[in-house]
Amino acid sequence: MKWQGRQTSRNVEDRRGGGGTARRAGGIGCGTIVIVLLLAFLFNADPSSILGGMEGMSGGGAISQGQQYQPREGDDLATFVSVVLKETEDTWNRLFPQYFNRRYKEPTLVLFDGRVRSACGNASSGMGPFYCPGDQKLYIDLSFYGELKNRFGAPGDFAMAYVVAHEVAHHVQHQLGITTQVHSQKNRISQKRYNDLSVRLELQADFIAGVWAHHTQKKGLLDDGDIQEALRAANAIGDDRIQLQTQGYIIPHSFTHGTSEQRMRWFKKGFTTGDLSQGDTFNTDYL
Repeated sequence: MKWQGRQTSRNVEDRRGGGGTARRAGGIGCGTIVIVLLLAFLFNADPSSILGGMEGMSGGGAISQGQQYQPREGDDLATFVSVVLKETEDTWNRLFPQYFNRRYKEPTLVLFDGRVRSACGNASSGMGPFYCPGDQKLYIDLSFYGELKNRFGAPGDFAMAYVVAHEVAHHVQHQLGITTQVHSQKNRISQKRYNDLSVRLELQADFIAGVWAHHTQKKGLLDDGDIQEALRAANAIGDDRIQLQTQGYIIPHSFTHGTSEQRMRWFKKGFTTGDLSQGDTFNTDYL
């Protein structure tokens, strides 16, 4: 991606260097987060919902804030994701009035290392990048770039750009009320049916990320091979592939993000069409 020398976003909060977690007695430690992740895996639960509940039991406390990120020499990856965020802002500021007749509210991207506290609870780097609707912020530990390259076999800067665009897509869904509609069903329907809705939400986010890539290409910012880097990343983090890597077998009804094939196909559809109206994953039998 042609990003050097381009404008960075003003909505990047830097909590690296130990400033990402509120310091208070009774907080959730790293050991607890590991237990939560294990429970979430065993019972197919949402880690953020468990963490949120434990936060409520452990007492209050303000979330510490970092500093606004300022690009500096030797911090290329942070500058890169800041440029990507700025490009998403430009795209959605333009498309929201066109498609939805409303203004786009820009999210904040929080850079952290190790662990971080959000309005959705405490989280560790092991959980990967995530979006928290409670504070409308994206959280990314930049070490995930190395994870994409070394663990998932998805190198390249646009693999990371896809990750950022996917989390921004969740912010788009939140603003449109789609996320709230899905989450409101959690205690009303079976776990299997809720997992299906979660898959549809994630695949729509992949589609929306693809739409962003389409409009970024129209600006002449993509290099040869960028879309293949994004597709490799989407393929690498499909539920079926991750389950095969971690447990040696797959459980389709437990999927919450979609298969590798589905994630690639919906991203590619968004990229090919560039048309948000073609991304309704909730009213189609063919995911």
